[in-house]
Amino acid sequence: MAQIKSTEQLQEHIKHCTACFEQKLNSKGKRSVLICGGTGCLANESKEILEKIREEIKLNGLEEKVEVNQVGCFGFCSQGPFVKIMPEDTLYRTVRVEDVTKIVQEDLIGHKIVEDLLYVDPQTQKKVVKQDEINFYKKQKRIALHGCSVIDPENIEEALGYDGFKGLLRALSMQPQEVIDEVLTAGLRGRGGAGFPTGKKWQFAHDVSSEIKYVVCNGDEGDPGAFMDRSILEGNPLAVIEGMMIAGYAIGASQGYFYVRAEYPVAIDRLKIAIHQAEEIGILGDNILGTGFNFHIGIRLGAGAFVCGEETALLNSIEGERGNPRPRPPFPAVKGLWGKPTIINNVETLACIPYILREGAKVFNSIGTEGSKGTKVFALGGKVNNVGLVEVPMGTTLRELIYDIGGGIPNDKAFKAIQTGGPSGGCLTKDDLDTPIDYDNLVAAGSMMGSGGAIVMDEDNCMVDVAKFYMEFICDESCGKCTQCRIGTKRLLEFLNKITEGQGEVEDIEKLESLSSTIKVGALCGLGKTAANPVLSTLLKFKEEYLAHIEEKRCPAGVCKSLIDYHINPERCKKCSMCARVCPTNAISGVPGKEPYVININKCIKCGTCLATCKFNAIYKG
Repeated sequence: MAQIKSTEQLQEHIKHCTACFEQKLNSKGKRSVLICGGTGCLANESKEILEKIREEIKLNGLEEKVEVNQVGCFGFCSQGPFVKIMPEDTLYRTVRVEDVTKIVQEDLIGHKIVEDLLYVDPQTQKKVVKQDEINFYKKQKRIALHGCSVIDPENIEEALGYDGFKGLLRALSMQPQEVIDEVLTAGLRGRGGAGFPTGKKWQFAHDVSSEIKYVVCNGDEGDPGAFMDRSILEGNPLAVIEGMMIAGYAIGASQGYFYVRAEYPVAIDRLKIAIHQAEEIGILGDNILGTGFNFHIGIRLGAGAFVCGEETALLNSIEGERGNPRPRPPFPAVKGLWGKPTIINNVETLACIPYILREGAKVFNSIGTEGSKGTKVFALGGKVNNVGLVEVPMGTTLRELIYDIGGGIPNDKAFKAIQTGGPSGGCLTKDDLDTPIDYDNLVAAGSMMGSGGAIVMDEDNCMVDVAKFYMEFICDESCGKCTQCRIGTKRLLEFLNKITEGQGEVEDIEKLESLSSTIKVGALCGLGKTAANPVLSTLLKFKEEYLAHIEEKRCPAGVCKSLIDYHINPERCKKCSMCARVCPTNAISGVPGKEPYVININKCIKCGTCLATCKFNAIYKG
């Protein structure tokens, strides 16, 4: 393809691409098959499904009638892999390779919907044909996820045909300060965790006099269960590139860097393709569109250190140094990468920028709450029926997120808590379910937004064990630079281990609180200052569980092995011997068909195999 050398040429090319893309999705003469190519679905053979569909189309001579594309994440991960047929907008879920022939024969050839591959609404038991009619999607609004599940992320023509680079075009027609003012008016706050106003950060960097400035995209999401940034980079990397370019133009930077963890190979590959394609057609590089604006992008891979999600540690890593946080001030906007003014925005933040410039600040500002504008992407996981990627307007309540979108708790279990903000966040309870989700409300409730992880827990979760899980993670991931974090978190973990092993004392609660406060005050970086949040949060909301472990030597949820025993109810026991046969320590004895079985507590290692094996609910924890 010939290089695009002016804004006028790009505008014309966008019109052409838009017409082609609309025809692809809505043409009555030709049909399109869209297949989810997110990491989760790729792990469930979506690549093999793609190849099989192409094979079947070729065998049936449908090449001129059907186009097949891989797209980004559909979001509804627990129902993937997805196959969507356009223009009918028919959505098939949990598709397997063996289903492909049926889809081709019945739908693509016979124009008949494959009923057994449709989503079934769990409440009404009715089959749902179209994506937007599924409850999981009804309350969502895609801004950061724009284009994901719609465009081929490895085809820049499709990105251009679906609103790509319209925001950059408008930005290039404005003065840099006008672009910053637009972002300020929009009210966009950083989606990486702290929620600092994005426009203010850009203003700081803009106001510093320097010939060299940098833009860095933080794609090093390390929260357990989080996959928001990965999905955006996999689904529409060019939107993030566009956002980075707009940021570069606004502050006067000519070089950008993506910092992405190496554990995201699909995202990295698609990002490389997107950068190459943008350079090839002339919308990335020197004298972009004849405007005199220069911008280049490089990629740096992280080695999976959680602390490198902290912006100054990230900068050290890019420079080839150990990923330790730097003291602040000076802040990166003043003195960042190689000592030059640098703005660091995460993937989701930059993905929102094209929308703001394309649609206007007022449109973005009209979405959300007074102090938190726009939408937020959450990786919704844990004890919830509809696990997946969710983007909702700020102000959506936790109840809507968990029950309307998430489909509630599996097996009719009782909701217990939701952890937002990852290890740095906190647990919210049923009393918080009607809290509107935004930066300020979550902090006031005892948690935080964080990057967007949302882990749901039910009655079977022990909150002391949850605190221990996050503290183990933090201890492993601490860079070790400051004493409070390096030593303090280890001491916290020791107390938690002591409590879950039945050796805790009431005085330990006061020690946990005191030590947590010391870490919060004395730690060097933002991650260190929030390291004790899992302890403080669970103590605040679930102190009675700590006391049960300490005073009663009992784990109410039946999770902590040292505080539980397994028993067999003789009235329920069918004398089938299955439990005895699977016991790894021969701790279960009885006479098949004659005597109920019993568990020798002294020999039992509490592995739970017998409980999982018994079909008659005769085994219980007590």
